[in-house]
Amino acid sequence: MEPLTSRRRFLTGATVGATAGLAGFARRSRAGEPAAANALDAIDRVPNAVGLETLVDGLRMPLALEFAPGSDRRYVADRGGRIYVHESDGLREEPLLDLRETIVTGGERGLLGMTLQPNFAENRRLFVHFSASRQSGTPADFDHTGILASFRATDDGRRVRRDTGRVVLEIPQPADFHNGGDLAFGPDGFLYVSIGTGGGGGGGGQDVTTDFLGSILRLDVDDRTADRAYAVPDDNPLVGRAGFDEYYAWGFRNPWRLSFDDGDCFVADVGENDYEEVNRLEKGGNYGWNVREGTHCYREETCPDRAAERDGGGEPFHDPIIEYPHPPTESAVSGVSVIGGYVYRGSTLPELEGAYVFGDFLPEGRLFAATRPDDGDELWSSTVLEIDGGTTLERLLSFGRDDEGEVYALGMGTGGGGVFRVVPIA
Repeated sequence: MEPLTSRRRFLTGATVGATAGLAGFARRSRAGEPAAANALDAIDRVPNAVGLETLVDGLRMPLALEFAPGSDRRYVADRGGRIYVHESDGLREEPLLDLRETIVTGGERGLLGMTLQPNFAENRRLFVHFSASRQSGTPADFDHTGILASFRATDDGRRVRRDTGRVVLEIPQPADFHNGGDLAFGPDGFLYVSIGTGGGGGGGGQDVTTDFLGSILRLDVDDRTADRAYAVPDDNPLVGRAGFDEYYAWGFRNPWRLSFDDGDCFVADVGENDYEEVNRLEKGGNYGWNVREGTHCYREETCPDRAAERDGGGEPFHDPIIEYPHPPTESAVSGVSVIGGYVYRGSTLPELEGAYVFGDFLPEGRLFAATRPDDGDELWSSTVLEIDGGTTLERLLSFGRDDEGEVYALGMGTGGGGVFRVVPIA
């Protein structure tokens, strides 16, 4: 392994005035069926408004938040290339890791993802995903190379030793946008990596034999092979079939933020023309891009319900669990670029228990919440959480969740970038 030394564009200034509704209100069941009533009861319990309590301020574009186990310490990754350390007495001046001399920025490039290995308390290992200049093997007409890398922190958890940096995987990227980039460990101990299609409207998503674009990868980073800095789990869906063994699911456009809860993995996929979506990840799932956008055809009046035949047959497309439209619309849950969140499991807002809290890049004074239907085939019911109080967000970039199940919004307000805990209205 070599050391590290060797739509519209997301987060680049979209200005769309979102009106207010629907992110996939549940498709109504027939009259009298209890499933619909129960789903509506769950959404009715969600509060109409929440507050935001500032945890960290003075940042630029915070994109990832991790909580160090066994300590009062948080790590905040900023797209500019630094990972900051926040403790009980505030933000430390010296960052955990500074990649500014290594990464490239501009467009949507930069430090895009960060996660701690589940046994971080013992091995101090963390993983980052960032944009770098074109590496050997990246096509000349491609824009840059995405790098998945690992580091080890010092025993006190306040610094990373740069000499521990190792490249795990390189992902050639054709453009400086739609790069995905989020990272998360699943309950199976494997690392899940989100990769965007890296291009303009219509590109990528369905070809699993040429590159990693438009996918979620699953890697075993506790092991390695002779030619890789990781191993491929034996039950990855394309092992022994046509396509890259690293694939876990595909058919995504720009999977921006993924999270786990009780065995479920939620992947928010930024749309192109008309709809935003959140998907529940399934092994071998094809989520439809660039044939479908959400539950709708993309650029065609009619479209198939399954992929083109490949290796013995085309897999069916998976519907999202949440879908919402772009403005102008009369729907309250609407926007321009979905920002994936977390299922709430905290205690300060019991009305949100079990609800998936998420939002849009242009929040317009809102977050969103969605509740699970009794019928697993239905879209989740979604509603607006008005942001009340003195703290507002002009841009929403990401979410985090601590060990107690409390949810945090990461974004930019009038005073710059910060991390904000979602709390009851004071």
